[in-house]
Amino acid sequence: MKIVLLTGANGFIGRHCIQPLLSNGAEVHAVDIRIPNEKKEDVKWHQVDLLDSEQVLKLMANVKPTHLLHCAWFTEPSKYWTSLENIWWVQTSLGLLHAFALYGGQRVVMAGTCAEYDWRYGYCSEMFTPLAPASLYGICKHSLQLMLMAFSKQAGLSAAWGRLFFLYGPYEHPYRLISSVVCALLRGEPARCSHGNQIRDFLYVQDVADAFVALLESGVSGTVNIASGCPIVIKEVIYQIAGKLGRRDLIQLGALPNDENEPNLLMADVSRLSNEVDWQPKYNLDTGLEQTIDWWKKHLV
Repeated sequence: MKIVLLTGANGFIGRHCIQPLLSNGAEVHAVDIRIPNEKKEDVKWHQVDLLDSEQVLKLMANVKPTHLLHCAWFTEPSKYWTSLENIWWVQTSLGLLHAFALYGGQRVVMAGTCAEYDWRYGYCSEMFTPLAPASLYGICKHSLQLMLMAFSKQAGLSAAWGRLFFLYGPYEHPYRLISSVVCALLRGEPARCSHGNQIRDFLYVQDVADAFVALLESGVSGTVNIASGCPIVIKEVIYQIAGKLGRRDLIQLGALPNDENEPNLLMADVSRLSNEVDWQPKYNLDTGLEQTIDWWKKHLV
């Protein structure tokens, strides 16, 4: 039986990874600094501060996982792009990787970001698009990716890097784009947005989690984009949400300034995900938005 250590298990992506891991027959050890009040009985939870190396070593010695799915990172909106926390998480992730190998780990998958790419190219292929991260967040993630691959080669680990694009869904931070629009409209408040002409690649969070689990289960190595491969203009997404809630009158495009460094197009080449991992999404944008809206109707305070 696979013994999977899942970090960030109470986070936006991690919590959605638990059920597909269980469905694949894994023994799941869920790690987070905050343990949820409601949790599945067949999951073993560990309240651990991953920034504490002694706690990490003790965790690895007790669990001795065969597989590691590392989703934990500093992700506070508007802060994570430039926060020095990124530096600490590189160090933490390397310590986690070393301890995983020390106690007999076999395969590791870590979460990367499309911010590793040179955004001037727009279309992002793992094989061809240059990597030139412009933010501290992107630089730290890409540095970790390089070290993960070098370490794994020397240590004899099987390793992959899931490079994330744009996601949305239940439990997303309310300040993120899609959740902020949904929340504003449910409250009957104006949804203030930028011009919305940017083209992005969105994937529903449960699909994101399923893709990570499929990547972990596969023998695919190296970097794999985690995305839909179906770009859409942001204002079309915004108006889809407004149409579902009957509040197109509350959409205010151009009310917020546009970031001059933000590219017009960011989309993923998902051929590795489709052909090598053999994975396809279960949700399209319409069904994903429906699920997201339904969740916020129940949880909006």
